[in-house]
Amino acid sequence: MGTAAIKRRNLLRWAAGSAAFVSLSSFGRAAQTKDEANPAPVRAITRGPKFHWFGYYDKLQVDSTGRYALGMEVDFEHRSPRPDDTVRIGMVDLRDKDRWIELGTSRAWNWQQGCMLQWRPGHESEVIWNDRREGQFVSYILDVRSGRKRTVPHPVYALSPDGRWAVSTDFRRLNDTRPGYGYAGIADPNRNVAAPQDAGIWKVDLETGEQSLLLSLAEAVGATHASPVQPGGFSAGSKHWFNHLLVAPDGRRFTFLHRWRGQAEGTSWKTRMFTAGADGQGLHLLIPSGKVSHFIWRDPSHILAYAGYGPEAKQWRFQVFEDLMDRAEAVEGMPQGDGHCTYLPGNQWILCDSYPDKERRQHLYLFHVPERRLVPLGRFLSPPQYTGEWRCDMHPKPSRDGRSAIIDSPHGSDGRQIYLVDIAGLAKT
Repeated sequence: MGTAAIKRRNLLRWAAGSAAFVSLSSFGRAAQTKDEANPAPVRAITRGPKFHWFGYYDKLQVDSTGRYALGMEVDFEHRSPRPDDTVRIGMVDLRDKDRWIELGTSRAWNWQQGCMLQWRPGHESEVIWNDRREGQFVSYILDVRSGRKRTVPHPVYALSPDGRWAVSTDFRRLNDTRPGYGYAGIADPNRNVAAPQDAGIWKVDLETGEQSLLLSLAEAVGATHASPVQPGGFSAGSKHWFNHLLVAPDGRRFTFLHRWRGQAEGTSWKTRMFTAGADGQGLHLLIPSGKVSHFIWRDPSHILAYAGYGPEAKQWRFQVFEDLMDRAEAVEGMPQGDGHCTYLPGNQWILCDSYPDKERRQHLYLFHVPERRLVPLGRFLSPPQYTGEWRCDMHPKPSRDGRSAIIDSPHGSDGRQIYLVDIAGLAKT
């Protein structure tokens, strides 16, 4: 392909991406702001014929220099990963024509959270991801500058702020209970156990590779004294699992979701949120209602979460919960509806997305907390084949300086790809 053809192809891709930014008039009255006519610039930083994405919104995708963005690559979509399916690991050089630099591979991945690929905090040039090797899940730490790579004999879920340790859970069990979040290839030995005593949340020392069980599923099931989920406890036949672990910004505590499904829940599930100390002590039932979804730590003492809370807990909404206290405050002015929420540096702005609306458009927006001001960033088409386990949520992630955001989206002609959104001119205090 000649230079002119390449330029024309890239221009068409840019135009297709820009076309996604349209009026958000259907996204509620708060969307009628002066920023609506001036949406943020966007560009695709990966391209076909293969498919690319990063996954969850609570991981470090961009390095501290703002130059390299991590991603994953596969050659298929719209089915569950099989044990022999390999995902390729790479990073995009944002200052060199979005050049893809391959780093490795993994056979331990899913559509929603990939292989837990992320930059290792406190270690400028190191990345970490999970893999399956010799019948067990492991993680790799790679120095992208020197090429030095070492193996940690356990998988990771969420890293501490200094990058020295991680918390993890049972990806074998997740593959049975919540497809799209676990890994294929290794059967769960506790598949028929409702709440095993030898599986739960582990702490992994990333320097020594040692692992210790902090909290078992059996212990979490027994922790109903603070506030029972419902009269009579869990429904008959309930099977329990942990998901969505996240360490607090100061590394002293972590939070996680305890989920279960029984006869009363059918094909759905219920959820409550706990926090605990980094040593597994000080377990606290923060959200007992059975209704909690996406969340992020705002600071070491507060968590923003989309949840139902209060005496009846009928209404879901974004709320800020204070750890170790029975206090919650609604975030007034945020759009109704679940989304993947993060804070920009300074905690004045919330970056969030939505699930597809009736027109299959996913909304991306900023919310200025002090002024209760909504700044729409765009609507992105999610074709109907992106559904269920292999849906493509945007999972917006801010750069470390808060001047840009990165999303996964299938709205363009190349299918699932990674896009860079310039928010520097919009996120102004």
